[in-house]
Amino acid sequence: MVEKIYLVDAYRKELEATVTAVRPKEFELDKTIFYPTGGGEPCDTGTILVGDASYNVVDVKKSDESVIHILDSDATFQVGESVKCILNWERRYAHMRYHTAAHVVGGVIEKRYGAMYTGGQIYHDRARFDFDVPNFTREVALEAVKESQRVIDERRDVVAKIISKEEALSIPNLARTEPGMELLKRLETLRIVEIVGFDTQLDGGTHVSNTSEIGKVELSNFENKGSRRKRMEIILK
Repeated sequence: MVEKIYLVDAYRKELEATVTAVRPKEFELDKTIFYPTGGGEPCDTGTILVGDASYNVVDVKKSDESVIHILDSDATFQVGESVKCILNWERRYAHMRYHTAAHVVGGVIEKRYGAMYTGGQIYHDRARFDFDVPNFTREVALEAVKESQRVIDERRDVVAKIISKEEALSIPNLARTEPGMELLKRLETLRIVEIVGFDTQLDGGTHVSNTSEIGKVELSNFENKGSRRKRMEIILK
């Protein structure tokens, strides 16, 4: 089973690893810092060095417990060889900031307006999320963003950890999406991300270690998709 370094150290930018599988334009490693697409967070990209050769990692996917790294050219290295992984750090750090910002904004809207989170997507330059909530206007969304900024400015620590199912079931509203609810039923241990003193939820993505790293959040778009479905988009400064 691959060791997923990105789950325990989101700030790791480089890593030495060993090749465990090779196919045309894709490979697997015994451990990796490359995050695979999932949970609304895009994959990492970057470079691997094998001896004097350099390869571009352009996509990363999860398959069961494996992490598949996709190249833009055929791999000429072999199983057992050592490689050096180098992240596109600017892209990763943007995802971390937006992912934590999404937890803050979502937490504010859920706590203050009783909204149900129904979906979202993180990008390197924005984040979008949908809520099921009535009587939620652009003006209310702007107020929610202002409240989110107050939480961000409180410089709260952000902690990821593994807990037991028993402990997870004791935390109210830990799973907020259907996939999350399925994981809560199926798994015996689960990963949570806690914005200390504010919000805790199931999560398998990358985050900053303190809300102060998020910066300034702004509402960039608001759409009324129906009587209850509302869509917000934020950008960070």
